[in-house]
Amino acid sequence: MAGLDVGGIASGTVPRFDGAESVLLATGILGATVMPHVIYLHSSLTSAHTRGIGAASGARPGPGTGLRPGADHRVLLGSVRRDVLVGLGLTGLANAAMLVIAARVFHPSGLPADTIGDVHGGLAWALGQGAALAFALALLASGFASSSVGTYAGQVNMSGFLGRSLPLTVRRGITLPPIMAVLFAGVDPTSALVWSQVVLSFGIPFALVPLILLTRSRTVMGPLANRRLTTAAASVVAALVLGLTAYLIWQTLSG
Repeated sequence: MAGLDVGGIASGTVPRFDGAESVLLATGILGATVMPHVIYLHSSLTSAHTRGIGAASGARPGPGTGLRPGADHRVLLGSVRRDVLVGLGLTGLANAAMLVIAARVFHPSGLPADTIGDVHGGLAWALGQGAALAFALALLASGFASSSVGTYAGQVNMSGFLGRSLPLTVRRGITLPPIMAVLFAGVDPTSALVWSQVVLSFGIPFALVPLILLTRSRTVMGPLANRRLTTAAASVVAALVLGLTAYLIWQTLSG
């Protein structure tokens, strides 16, 4: 409905920044897409898949895994890889669509887009109520998904690292009051949303670096250890994330 500028989209795929604010937004998108707690959560989801694959294959359980060494592990790896690629691929397309719409609808017209309410109203004015409703439903679905994933990841991390498990109602009672306090204090929801994603991005190196070190180890992974090229590529990505985070912290403190 907004129309596409194919040349502009191609040009926009080239990474570049325009001041500290653009770095803040880019870091927020990174944190919202690759949430560090979900990296830990994938390990638990993998274990859940493991039991299903082992049972379905009629395999004789291996030591502590329920899988046949090698064969079922490769089936499991392929399943998880597809899950991650599809999930992150759809997330990337959704983020790209939002950026394209912002560039086509809000930037040339000068419509305000400082808050979520501004975006909703601008879409209704420029593209009709259907577009505004789609944005509202997408935002609601995103909130439900983020909340459920965060709760599940918290349960997995607590049980895995601390050996403790709290009932769902108790976890909700602990996590909801800070959020409500921010809203009732009059903090701008859009700014709070952006900064929450930035804080998430700060946690990515603490999940990404151990992940690289573990998956490159043949002692841990056996024949499924990363190839050297995979480790090198992952290390470059981790270095870029660390550099982006360090630059943002420096810009924030110096500015």
